[in-house]
Amino acid sequence: MKKMSKSARSSFINYGIVIVFFVIFQVLSSAGKLSSSLSGQLIPICTYVVMALALNLVVGISGELSLGHAGFMSVGAFSGVVAAVSLQNSVTAAPLRLMIAIITGALLAAVTGVIIGFPVLRLQGDYLAIVTLAFGEIIKNILNCLYIGADSNGLHFSMKDGNSLNMEPGGTVIINGPMGALGIQKISTFLSAVILVLIVLFIIQNLVNSRAGRAIKAIRDNRIAAESCGLNIMKYKMMAFVVSAAMAGAAGALYALNYSTVVPKKFDFNTSILILVFVVLGGIGNLRGSIIAAAILTVLPELLRQFQDYRMLVYAIVLILVMIITNNSKAKAFIGSITGRFTKKAAVKE
Repeated sequence: MKKMSKSARSSFINYGIVIVFFVIFQVLSSAGKLSSSLSGQLIPICTYVVMALALNLVVGISGELSLGHAGFMSVGAFSGVVAAVSLQNSVTAAPLRLMIAIITGALLAAVTGVIIGFPVLRLQGDYLAIVTLAFGEIIKNILNCLYIGADSNGLHFSMKDGNSLNMEPGGTVIINGPMGALGIQKISTFLSAVILVLIVLFIIQNLVNSRAGRAIKAIRDNRIAAESCGLNIMKYKMMAFVVSAAMAGAAGALYALNYSTVVPKKFDFNTSILILVFVVLGGIGNLRGSIIAAAILTVLPELLRQFQDYRMLVYAIVLILVMIITNNSKAKAFIGSITGRFTKKAAVKE
């Protein structure tokens, strides 16, 4: 019997972590053992896991520093809301509307990624980070000025105010400028969130282990050598950037449809930095680490709520300790020796 490759084994472990996470929390929820606040964190946890995986594709696999992924998330969030509200009367099945909204958010975020990627990916290092940061702020300010409504004649757009939409009586204002999207029907579910995480994992892991993925990593490791071998630098960098943007858009749609109100301010610079923190603490290029870091750090402030005024201080201390441990050679060697024992035992059993 042919042995499973190391990459395939690692992929199945990642899928297993997500599935076990889903099963445990489903059992706890059905048994009434989860608090309402923790139950409300389940979909955001999955959303931030997707965001961390998407950003890791750019930062860890492609080797580019992007600080504007909250911008792609906002594009997906508001386009997903518009799609879901527009289909509210014609498509009664909530799961189908959610799927259409997520696909719409992913596609529009991917298109935005293509538009932004052509000029941005010609830059490197700090310049790339600054321009992507500016992109995120530009998107947020555009959404603050955007008004979208829907009536029997279709969608209406304005950059002035709600009265300029010129809708029929009884029309619905979907996006109301800085007030954001109001009165959203919450159709996101924990099951759909976990399915999205598994789909994103499947796409990224297959991309990383493919010929294109090896080319992306070669460009990251040595751009000049990769270019001398005939690799199209722009093509592969754009591939990673657009796929990452599409995943961020899908996560944004899922996130927005979990709340009754979503405002553009939510998708600011702080959100981009928070996602980058998940990637750095989980390990740059380490997909499993991104999953675990995003899940733990999303729910940690809620678990520390009992400490009241000191909870953010404890949160900061935890972040510092994790950074010290993950960057300490002795700690890495200790963790490696423990995991090595388990892999040896598994190899012996096989």
